[in-house]
Amino acid sequence: MDTSTAIILAIVVIILVGVVAWIMMQRRTQELRTRFGPEYDRVISERGDARQAESELAARQKRVERLDIHPLEQTEREQFIEAWRTTQSHFVDAPAEAIKDADRLVTEVMQARGYPVGDFEQRAADISVDHPSVVENYRAARAIALANERGEAGTEDLRQAIVHYRALFEDLLETREREVAQ
Repeated sequence: MDTSTAIILAIVVIILVGVVAWIMMQRRTQELRTRFGPEYDRVISERGDARQAESELAARQKRVERLDIHPLEQTEREQFIEAWRTTQSHFVDAPAEAIKDADRLVTEVMQARGYPVGDFEQRAADISVDHPSVVENYRAARAIALANERGEAGTEDLRQAIVHYRALFEDLLETREREVAQ
């Protein structure tokens, strides 16, 4: 084989390796975009760099895969549903207190399912892996709950927070899927 053939062959191999790497990166991007939905765009916007954002999202996936996340037993689920009904009924007379109860109840469900419940941002990141369609609801509800603690949330804000908490609560209990299946 002469030198010019070897050079052409090396260039072709380099181009092929580059194309394969590009295709793999595109596949990873598409998988993360599909898995995380709007959370994908939020993290990219927050980080300002797609590679950093994708690395963070991939790390979240790996972290959550190592956790022992499990469905609730039927009796636990029913107890939580009853506790939610009580929280919702309190909203009419004491909306500010009901929001605190809703936040606490969502945290308890997360803990019962096996999610770590320390830092809020870590909780939201963990939830985004399995519940990407409602993690933004969780963040919005939490922001309203914090505004409520400062006395800065109106009744409509609190109503919106309870709606957001309910969306996450139902997703965590997996009641929507069960209702559709029945």
